[in-house]
Amino acid sequence: MTHAHAASAASAATSDDRYARGLAALRLVTGTEHPTVLDSLAEIAPDLARYTIEFGYGDIWTRPGLTPRQRQIATIAALSAMGNAAPQLRFHIDGALNVGCTRREIVETFIHTSVYAGFPAALNALSAAREVFAARPQDEEADDAAPAVADARDRYTRGVDVLQAVDGPEGVQVVASLDDIAPDLGRYLIEYVFGDVYARPGLDLHTRELASVAMCTALGTAAPQLRVHLRAFLNVGGTREEIVETLTQMAGYAGFPAALNALTAAKEILAEREAN
Repeated sequence: MTHAHAASAASAATSDDRYARGLAALRLVTGTEHPTVLDSLAEIAPDLARYTIEFGYGDIWTRPGLTPRQRQIATIAALSAMGNAAPQLRFHIDGALNVGCTRREIVETFIHTSVYAGFPAALNALSAAREVFAARPQDEEADDAAPAVADARDRYTRGVDVLQAVDGPEGVQVVASLDDIAPDLGRYLIEYVFGDVYARPGLDLHTRELASVAMCTALGTAAPQLRVHLRAFLNVGGTREEIVETLTQMAGYAGFPAALNALTAAKEILAEREAN
């Protein structure tokens, strides 16, 4: 066998490995032995169907560093924030359930979306979730429909405490910077974002910040806030590996420019953290 033939055979074997690995991951997400989601692509763009399996699932989804649950939470967070991919959002809500996310966690992720992408995006995502849940009565969870009640402290006090736990002094400085132009917005930020949403018990702070990083990355218009949430993710126990993996995951759902911009921000924040 010539060197060229050997290289070609090695490349084909590698491609086969990626495809098999990706198909196994896709089966985990879809919960079926024969995923039908790519059938329509096979008719018009078979190469894209293959790239989706090899790259999206074989290369990215199977990487260590994030659990399947974390990958699906990050994905539905990003898709809900972008608001332009309803069929894929429904697919990944279903996939989130298949890899062990609860209905409550999915609903809480979309309530969290209201902070970063607005109420229309959150409401549209919840409509998609309702459709998926209705098609899966077999795994209905009684406690998922129950309201999540925060503790008894007033909203502002509770919000300040959560803000300091998540963002440290930087969060308080952001609120203080609004005093001379929009003090009411600063108060709403504390009361609603942290006193109401972040204080809800349906998601832990680690998962909330992972979702926040995914949303700010996918939106591509919130670089300063992304830096705040990268720091916050580290503050609540997130790791360098989880950050890198979440942003790599975003390449498949928000595109390479968004992922690269976010990685530039992450590099700054991680260097800053290591220097201190």
